[in-house]
Amino acid sequence: MPSLFTRTRLFSALLAAQTLILGYTLPLSANAAPVAKQQNQVAGFYRMALGEFEVTALYDGYVDLDSKILTGASAEDIQSLLARMFVDSSKGVQTAVNAYLINTGSHLVLVDTGAAQCFGPTLGVVQNNLKASGYSPEQVDTVLLTHLHPDHACGLLNSAGQAAYPNASVYVPQAEADFWLSDEAAAKAPEPMRGMFQMAKQSVAPYDAQQRLKLYAPDSALIPGVSLVPSNGHTPGHSSYLFTSQNQSLLVWGDIVHSHAVQFAKPEVVIEFDIDSTQAKATRQQIFANASRDKLWVAGAHMPFPGLGHVRKEGAGYAWVPAEFGPLRSDR
Repeated sequence: MPSLFTRTRLFSALLAAQTLILGYTLPLSANAAPVAKQQNQVAGFYRMALGEFEVTALYDGYVDLDSKILTGASAEDIQSLLARMFVDSSKGVQTAVNAYLINTGSHLVLVDTGAAQCFGPTLGVVQNNLKASGYSPEQVDTVLLTHLHPDHACGLLNSAGQAAYPNASVYVPQAEADFWLSDEAAAKAPEPMRGMFQMAKQSVAPYDAQQRLKLYAPDSALIPGVSLVPSNGHTPGHSSYLFTSQNQSLLVWGDIVHSHAVQFAKPEVVIEFDIDSTQAKATRQQIFANASRDKLWVAGAHMPFPGLGHVRKEGAGYAWVPAEFGPLRSDR
């Protein structure tokens, strides 16, 4: 065995060679200064190709929901499904809020706009992420709203209360407008809901004043490559939008699902926010069946970001198959 002196010289030679070749030495002291942690998440956008269309998912933030607002199955079943997805519901169920920007080549379309300042500090960054993705609010020419709940419509306004998308026309289903923009409906609503009516009216007001608020019927033609899929129940005029390019289709379905851990396995589970829970349940079951059968791409406002994926039939219910991260490819 080499002597201690020989081993020490050998170690020193190896260390010198490492420094020469790699330009650094390994820390030899346990007291070395720690490397500062990076406290910021990556920008909240994700892109995928849909035929000739480009789809950009935009993260608005999250809200923690109480699992008790889910009904239609036993509390034990709901908790079991949440636990199966490693969700600790005692701290609230983290629920994302997403919007979707679709570049069709002739239109830059934003589906839903996020919550802006309406829901607190964990939400309201759609515009920041839109800019981070390489676009500007001024380039958006079409906004399609799935419905007029604040976490979908408040982002129509900037912090000054002006139109956040100054060159866009805003499309709202007629039945949705008839409810949320009606003074009569607001007066009849329970007191806790009345603020939502006010926020809906404020959100669309600048666009209405400039004749850029477009109310449409279920049989209306929107823009090329986009068709309407009525999906009411959650709200009276809740609507989904089907984008199609080169035989590929993406259904942007709004609030069909609020809890992916529970509602795919048990589509009969509804949420407190559903205005017509019976219709919302029937709509969800139909949308799931169609999306699974037709192998549609799906974009969900409250699915884990980026909220893009497929629906697969599984047993008596369904399962969510999220998109796999990868480069933009139009051949998938």
